[in-house]
Amino acid sequence: MRPVGVFVASVMGVVILILGLTWLGQGNDFFLYQYFAPKYEQVRRQTFEQTKSYNQGMLQELQNMQFEYIKADPEHKAALAHIVLRRAADFDLNQPQVSADLRQFVEQLRRERTSAR
Repeated sequence: MRPVGVFVASVMGVVILILGLTWLGQGNDFFLYQYFAPKYEQVRRQTFEQTKSYNQGMLQELQNMQFEYIKADPEHKAALAHIVLRRAADFDLNQPQVSADLRQFVEQLRRERTSAR
């Protein structure tokens, strides 16, 4: 009987040890994820902002808003200017594919907004 009790205690000890190591591994994974997740997401965001589709889409959107701004009446121009400036705030307008007139348009809106304050 005694060898069976030792065997059962050994098996239970091994199971508890495996569960403890698993718990430690999961906890460690959580703390590592908590630390590295924002860094991974920042890299993903930077990669996304460098894609051709993002840049072309942003250019098309800004050019469309420029066209809408030109057609708009004075009441709507203020709202459109606010939207254009918010969209262009994080976009690099010094890229080679950005047209000079779009760059000048955004800069003009920025100057108008800062001089109005």
